[in-house]
Formats: sequence, C-alpha cells, structure tokens
Amino acid sequence: MKIQWFGHSFFIVTSDTGKRVVFDPFDETVGYPIPEVAADVVCVSHPHYDHNNVRIIRGKPEVINQTGLYVRDGYKIRGFLTYHDQQRGKERGENVVFRLEMDDMVVIHTGDLGMLPNQDQVLSWKPVDILMVPVGGIYTINGNDAQILVDRLHPGIVIPMHYQTSFIHFELHPVEDFLHHFFNVKAIPGAEVDFHRQNLPTETEIWVFQLP
Repeated sequence: MKIQWFGHSFFIVTSDTGKRVVFDPFDETVGYPIPEVAADVVCVSHPHYDHNNVRIIRGKPEVINQTGLYVRDGYKIRGFLTYHDQQRGKERGENVVFRLEMDDMVVIHTGDLGMLPNQDQVLSWKPVDILMVPVGGIYTINGNDAQILVDRLHPGIVIPMHYQTSFIHFELHPVEDFLHHFFNVKAIPGAEVDFHRQNLPTETEIWVFQLP
C-alpha cells in the first residue's frame, strides 16, 4: 500500500493492485497546490470546501460521503457517524470517519473530527494500523485530544493532518502542539510512503509528512 499526502486532510491510498482511494480533496482557496490525481473512489468526510472538491479528481470516481459498509474489488470502506464540533453537530454539522481495509492493513481517516468518540465507537474502529487524525484545533480536535484518541486506538502509525503550515490561508494550531506528547516522531520527506504489514512498528510512531 502506498499513501501520499497533498496537504491538509487530502490523501490518496493506492493498493498493491493499483486501486486508488482519495480522502477529502481541498479546493484552491485552502492554499496548497492542486495536484493531478485520478482515483476509483473519493471519500468525503463532510461538505466543506477544504474537504469536498471532488471535481478535481480524474477517472470518474465513485463518491462516498455517507456512513455504511462499502465492499469493493479488493478493499472495504466503512463510514462511521461523528461530529464536526463538541455540540453533536449543532455548530458545524456531521463528520464521517472512514475505515479502509486494504492490503491486509487498516487505515482510518477521521476527517474533521470535532469531538472524541465514545468507548463503543473506539471499539468499532479497532484494530487500526494507520491513523490520520486532525490536530490543528479551532475547527477540529486539538493536539491534546488527538493524543487521547491515539492512546485509545493504539495504531502502529499516526499521520497528523489539518494543522497550520506555510500554505494554509486560515488559522490553525501548529503540529508541534500534538507532537510534544510523543517520543517516537519521524519526519517523512516527500510525503509519500510504501507500507507493508510486516514492517509496521509494534509501538506507536508519529510520522509527519513533509511536502517537497
């Protein structure tokens, strides 16, 4: 499995057989460059401009923006209902957390998760190999809450997302507000990594993707 980060919460996951799943593509107003990406499926956690720019994805992909189980050729996606704020969606609406099973690994993309999940939700998400979690606060959980979620899920690898960078045109907290909770932190140049089940760490590591 290959995972590539384009900034913010925009990722593409590509299976060993070439299946491509995109998560939360942004539009040009966010500040990051718009990549040229084709996919089989686009998962959209919620209908905000920095997460739902499906039109830029080539290949006539299927769009998944609802909860439920989606079984496709060689992989499965399950969407879980969460909220974009601490008031059960009254401020910013609902948010779908996506759990992708592909190449004998589990990837969870939490979208704009705005509140910590309850114990039943945590159990339904497990096991988790790779967790993509927002850490920038203001519109989502912050670095402290993200650390709590990591402790509850015990993923092998955590990829922080949705935080302040030099590209972003609006205010978020920096990734360092999350990183200071952990010892096993790695900077990943190039923002693209091949993952294999046998190479996953036994203890949680934080991988900070860095755009070229």
